[in-house]
Amino acid sequence: QAQLVESGGRLVQAGDSLRLSCVADVRTFVASTLGWFRQAPGKEREFVAAVNWSGDKTAYADSVKGGFTIYRDNREKTIYLQMDILGPDGTAVYSCAAAKRDQGAVTTIRKYDSWGQGTRVTVSS
Repeated sequence: QAQLVESGGRLVQAGDSLRLSCVADVRTFVASTLGWFRQAPGKEREFVAAVNWSGDKTAYADSVKGGFTIYRDNREKTIYLQMDILGPDGTAVYSCAAAKRDQGAVTTIRKYDSWGQGTRVTVSS
């Protein structure tokens, strides 16, 4: 069974930066595309960012481009989401997800098979 464990979510002020982490088991992590998604209160889950296995391809939702950075440490089996200059629209539960194989920086939610429990980020204005 795939294991993905997120951490780093907390209450922050608008304008703050925050880094989220997601540790995966080796079977889930190796040679897989990994991504971050978020679900704001009362809204559907949406794509945030994705990175391919080698880390040289990334993709971002238009709403976070220029403000968020996804990267991975393959030795540590961890992906990160660096979120800079958070605004109140950043309030959500952030989840990491893994595709079964390397599919590039895929943005489509149905391409992801394994999900973490999520970590909550609250941005106060």
